[in-house]
Order: sequence, then structure tokens, then C-alpha cells
Amino acid sequence: MGAADLQCNPALASDTELLLGLARAFHAEDGHPLSPEGEAALSGITLGEPMARCWIVRRAGQAIGYVIVTLGYSIEHGGRDGFIDDLYLVPSARGGGTGAAVLDFALEQARRTGIATLHLEVDPKNDRATALYRSHGFAENGRCLMSLRLRAHG
Repeated sequence: MGAADLQCNPALASDTELLLGLARAFHAEDGHPLSPEGEAALSGITLGEPMARCWIVRRAGQAIGYVIVTLGYSIEHGGRDGFIDDLYLVPSARGGGTGAAVLDFALEQARRTGIATLHLEVDPKNDRATALYRSHGFAENGRCLMSLRLRAHG
């Protein structure tokens, strides 16, 4: 099965439970369970959060994953930038170019949104994902991603 049989549809409010199920699977597989705040953020996206876009990936009508692009602004990068916050495919949907097709879709959506630079974070032990992203032109930028939580969990 190739990329031609994939559909990427914007996530709607009616997709919230489906999206949460996919995200829980992704976060569990990635070793950091989805928090209640993360679930609320996902629900917010399906309700129209203006700083994020989400698409449900389907093959033959069945949901097989999702991709989220968030929006930001960067002086260094010349204006609007973005972040592929999540890109997940169920294990049975991996391989055969599906991930590449979803990434191509996300890149095209980012361009249409006016994003000048797109960032992502990948687990350094995930060689398969790292290779996919590198094959699409993503590169380490010599910087270290650092975070500070400004709002407490729960």
C-alpha cells in the first residue's frame, strides 16, 4: 500500500476520542504517558486552537495515525516558524513509505501556513525516525532544546 491511498483530514471535535486514543498509544510507546494537560491540549486543538493544526491519517477509512504542527514566531528564522509536535503511525502502518508520505503532507501544510522554518524533536535512539527526517532535509542545528514549565501540572 502506498501513499496514494492515504487521507489526512483535519481533526474535528468529533475526532477527539479517536485522537486521544492514538496520542495515548504514541506517548506510552515513547515512554512518557500522556498527561491530563496533554489530553486537554489535544482536545483544544480539535475545538479550534489557533496555534496548532492536527490531521488524522486514514487508510481505507481506518485511522492509522495523526500529525500535529504548532505555530510560533522567530526572529532568527525570519518570521513564522513551526514545530512538528507529534507525528504518529500505529505500528502496523509503518514502513512502505507511509511515514514519508505523512511527513511530505505536513511539510506542504506548513508551507501553506507561511511557516519559514519547521522544527521537530526526535528521540536520539529512534534511528528509523531520525533517518526519515534527515532524508527530508531536517538536520541537527547544534543547539540544545531546553524547556521551562511556566504552568504547573494538575
